[in-house]
Amino acid sequence: MAQMATLCWRKTRNWYRASCHLYPPAELCYKPNIEHPTFSPKSFPGLNSTAGSGVCFPTPAHQEQDAVFARAFELIKQAIADHAFPAASVAITHHGNLVALKAFGRFTHEPDSPEVVPTTIFDLASVTKVVATTSMAMILYERGLLDLDLPVTAVVAEFAGEDPRRDTVTLRMLLAQASGLPAYEKLFLQAHTRDQLLAAAFATSLTANPGARAEYSDIGFIILGVALERIADQSLDRFSQHEVFGPLAMAHTTFNPPAAWRTSIPPTANDPSFRHRILQGEVQDENASVMGGVAAHAGLFASADDLAIFAHAMLTGGRPILRPETVALFTRRESSPPGTSRALGWDTPSSPSQSGKYFSANSFGHLGYTGTSLWIDPERQLSITLLTNRTWPDCSNQAIKQLRPKFHDAVIESLEGK
Repeated sequence: MAQMATLCWRKTRNWYRASCHLYPPAELCYKPNIEHPTFSPKSFPGLNSTAGSGVCFPTPAHQEQDAVFARAFELIKQAIADHAFPAASVAITHHGNLVALKAFGRFTHEPDSPEVVPTTIFDLASVTKVVATTSMAMILYERGLLDLDLPVTAVVAEFAGEDPRRDTVTLRMLLAQASGLPAYEKLFLQAHTRDQLLAAAFATSLTANPGARAEYSDIGFIILGVALERIADQSLDRFSQHEVFGPLAMAHTTFNPPAAWRTSIPPTANDPSFRHRILQGEVQDENASVMGGVAAHAGLFASADDLAIFAHAMLTGGRPILRPETVALFTRRESSPPGTSRALGWDTPSSPSQSGKYFSANSFGHLGYTGTSLWIDPERQLSITLLTNRTWPDCSNQAIKQLRPKFHDAVIESLEGK
């Protein structure tokens, strides 16, 4: 069966290459000074009437943010005072408007540390999984190149092993966090190069039957990233740049920020045991670091305003990078395994949820280990981006878990007069 699937996939890939005029390579289209079109919702809530021909942006409307979100902002300020994290940046979109874009604190807890500004770039950690990796999967699926039910071994032959269950793991299972792979392994302790780390990931033993339970797995996403790169015949960072960040004019989103940016990025950790240095402008995740900073599970850096643009695209049916049907498919909660809160790549609100108590059942989002999060509610036409460096200086502070749902609740209460 796996051999037949491999043959089918190869035929599909070869057809795509032979017919590449259907999907010509995207030109790099960073336009940092692009004029944001005026927002005018009509038939599709939150959708700019000119979006069919290009990117649309949430309309800046945050002049009254300090008054409107006073309670929510006070929670952030108090968390900084309590040393939950030193730096934070917030972006909120609502019905097509950018109703909040606010920076808080300093890069570190020191009083002479640089102040955070609204365009400050943060290490997104696992938010990479949705903004880059899942977006890549959605685009490949939409182009007919990604068969969600294809066995992983049909694309990543190295994943096969003596355990026959491995042959039943599908790409859908990797996306839905139901592959049976463990949540996390310190592969960086035994691997010193990207190839060595990937070999260790491919050989990681299953801890459950595929499809039997949902268990969040970085290992699964590392393997998913390899599969997507092979299907696309392009690296994750290059594909994301050409197909997602460029078309959306996300000028402050990238893997491996250039050296000139690094002093403008809040540090995430003082790493005395592995890299023996302060981590600033380089990925905090050790496995992603060994992979050269480009990984499907972590490694992306972005500003809150860029994530607001991305969230707005998801709220307006994916335009101009995706179709509404594709967004709906990937953000809908999976029916299997029973009780899962996972969609394809995305998470959905569970009980209790880091999204708080108000996000609707149709909402979707994701968290990042460094203290980042993005939650999107299509029923409310609402997105909330919260970026922090809660891992500074040593990853021990977990106060973000109490703050995040309270912050989300305060935002919605402010918008809806609760």
